[in-house]
Amino acid sequence: MEQHRLDKLEKIKKQNKQPYVNYHKVDHDIIDIVDKYKETEKDQLPERSVIFDVAGRIMAMREFGKAAFMTIKDRTESIQVYVKKGEISDEDYEIFKSTDIGDIVGIKGFLFKTKTNELTICATEHRLLTKALRDLPEKWHGLKDVETRYRQRYVDLMVNDKVKETFRYRSMIIQKVREFFIGRDFLEVETPMMHPIVGGATAKPFETHHNALNMPLFLRIAPELYLKRLVVGGFERVFEVNRNFRNEGLSTRHNPEFTMIEWYNAYNDYHGLMDMIEEMICGIASELYGKNELEYKEKTVNLTRPWKRITIKDAITKNTDITAEMLKDVESAKACAEKIGIYVDKKWGKGKIVLEIFEELVEPTLFDPTFIIDYPKEVSPLAKSKADDPETTERFELFIGGFELANGFNELNDPFDQKERFEKQAAAKDAGDEEASMMDTDYIRALEYGLPPTAGAGLGIDRLVMLFTGSQSIRDVILFPHMRPEDID
Repeated sequence: MEQHRLDKLEKIKKQNKQPYVNYHKVDHDIIDIVDKYKETEKDQLPERSVIFDVAGRIMAMREFGKAAFMTIKDRTESIQVYVKKGEISDEDYEIFKSTDIGDIVGIKGFLFKTKTNELTICATEHRLLTKALRDLPEKWHGLKDVETRYRQRYVDLMVNDKVKETFRYRSMIIQKVREFFIGRDFLEVETPMMHPIVGGATAKPFETHHNALNMPLFLRIAPELYLKRLVVGGFERVFEVNRNFRNEGLSTRHNPEFTMIEWYNAYNDYHGLMDMIEEMICGIASELYGKNELEYKEKTVNLTRPWKRITIKDAITKNTDITAEMLKDVESAKACAEKIGIYVDKKWGKGKIVLEIFEELVEPTLFDPTFIIDYPKEVSPLAKSKADDPETTERFELFIGGFELANGFNELNDPFDQKERFEKQAAAKDAGDEEASMMDTDYIRALEYGLPPTAGAGLGIDRLVMLFTGSQSIRDVILFPHMRPEDID
């Protein structure tokens, strides 16, 4: 903490003033004053007897003699304040002399415009509400160190308006996603965050222990199996916006705690879900920006419908030198993968190798919206197989800006097939695959009661916000991303 601030704090206390006020009523948001009067001529401003009451953080201060100009900022906007001895009481002025940039103050006063025509409040009352004990970064010009911004998001939001705007957009985007599904008669639900069994996706979980029940629990990697239980129960259109947790590495696209929307629609198929996603994202773009284009990574993403749909095998053969013949069996696919530097585990089948080749060579090139469809059964343990090709599933993934945004498929509703796939996943887990699913006998029992033909999908909210705000890292759209601990002085 800065000593000069501590000294001022002691001075305030010696004056029998409270530097941390319990309550302060505010009558005006700064933006309402600015919007109403910024274009008003000086002689048309309200009379001195009309008093405005605002509060905010001091972001700048220029002192000269017995007066000062300061800029205060609330959640809506900033405004200049003029403080002069004689306009405020001597008692208020003594407290004002102990204020610094970063302090939070309450101001009452009348409006005027300076010689440069800047709308200003002339303070008639000044009240210190909270004394800040640390200086704002870089003399309030902005916080630029990336790691400090993420660790001290509260300071980042104070001084970087663009960051604050990103999170306002995040809130609006989530609201519009909710409105889209509610408007189509989907029911929003909440399912457990702690699961007794790992399932619903391929990922390594976080594990904890419930003392009273003396049993392990896992933070959920996906809500899928619970949401499909609800479809079995008769909620034919359900969605959930909530957190998932995956014990994986950190990157510009991955945070171990992230937000997704997942939804299930009985009597629809994966092509219908792709149509919904196109409609939703284009609708949000139109509402937020008034156009079907987004700027991302210094390029323009064209959202014009319909979006491209191509099978994973065709995506590889049409975008690389690899031929269909080179992917015909495990050995040839393995040779192809190893030639381009992909490590191939001996337990992998052809489907897993094909997926690895796609992710290495094709995924980063998919900038405009592209649905990759018809994934191998081996890497799609919950998706329904195609009737004419049992080793291929009716599944899609959406890629925009070079990364995956959504994953969906026709749901497997055959309990015998599902049990067999669970058994294979369980065997893989026993063999050391930390990302494989467990056997879920209760879910099999639910399927035995009958899951109607259903399609379901999950879409990453964080990545969607990245796309809409032009953010290069997932940490830029998560208020408090995970980081290593630090020593705090």
